[in-house]
Amino acid sequence: MKAKNAPALRIDPILDDPATRIVICCGSGGVGKTTTAAALGLRAAERGRTVVVLTVDPARRLAQSMGLTELDNTPRPVPGVEGDGALYAMMLDMKRTFDEIIEAHADPERARQILTNPFYQSLSSNLAGTQEYMAMEKLGQLHRTGEWDLIIVDTPPSRSALDFLDAPERLGRFLDGRLIRVLTGPARAGGRSAFKLFNAGFGIIAGVLTKVLGAQVLKDIQTFVGALDAVFGGFRQRAEQTYRLLQSPGTAFLVVAAPERDAMREASYFVERLADERMPLAGLVVNRVHTSAAARLSAARSTAAAEELEARGEHELTAAVLRLHASRMQLAAREHREQEHFVSAHPTVPLAQVPAMPTDVHNLTSLRQVAALLAA
Repeated sequence: MKAKNAPALRIDPILDDPATRIVICCGSGGVGKTTTAAALGLRAAERGRTVVVLTVDPARRLAQSMGLTELDNTPRPVPGVEGDGALYAMMLDMKRTFDEIIEAHADPERARQILTNPFYQSLSSNLAGTQEYMAMEKLGQLHRTGEWDLIIVDTPPSRSALDFLDAPERLGRFLDGRLIRVLTGPARAGGRSAFKLFNAGFGIIAGVLTKVLGAQVLKDIQTFVGALDAVFGGFRQRAEQTYRLLQSPGTAFLVVAAPERDAMREASYFVERLADERMPLAGLVVNRVHTSAAARLSAARSTAAAEELEARGEHELTAAVLRLHASRMQLAAREHREQEHFVSAHPTVPLAQVPAMPTDVHNLTSLRQVAALLAA
């Protein structure tokens, strides 16, 4: 059953359009975003495009489904693709991407100072939001190379999947924060008198910070900030460029959900947030939808028939099958209601359904099946 009045989401025109350069798959955890991204990538490649799928999900499902032993920060060709296109896959390495940025935008000596700094080594791996920001950086890098007809991004689970939209603002708040301004004050002081005036106040602050953080930690932070200061502007500029890229007509956001209450509520949140940010939404993909070839036999009739057979003590296996069918029809009805609620709130959002698969997706053959269902 498809939700009434929901426009159909047409996948192939999106994938075939040469103007479409980026597809972002977002949604809550456990709804099949990784599988959807991989299936879209495979279908686009087999229809003639050169595609790279970037996952920032730490799970290894993408590599397994594509027959690769592992993924890293470098696009790896996927063997077994049919047709004239090509498919590559990669997994975001947050720390390595941060290192690459430093190496590309700082002179060798300054890059060495930053990369060997203990504060940087901790910051690049543990700062909240770093993964989302580095996802934006990697997306920007892939787009700037011009090597790919299509870039498909599999985002992190839950609402953090849209945190990369906040990355430029979050980075700006960090760079403009009071502590950063204090620590970089001596380097930014305009003259000798300004430097002396700053040092008078900084001596008091440094004394407090030394007691709280320790002299070596404070020194590491100051060294890091001083070395990184010249690179900050490039960070912010590239983040803002990527943000504008996400708003461009060449980008398509696909919200992925399961037909369950929490997942559909998250889908509504994503749709509303994308609209607020003026991001181009292509539609909603509802994964793992339960259907039945005997849908004309309602749950009520199936249950009544099972009860009658059980009362007679006849055909126990048939009665068990009837009860199983009734349970499946009840589940399908609940899923249908959840989709109806979404459509009522967002009647113009195109929708595609993917039936629940009998087995896990673990190779290119099963990915092709998912892709065909997406495009059906």
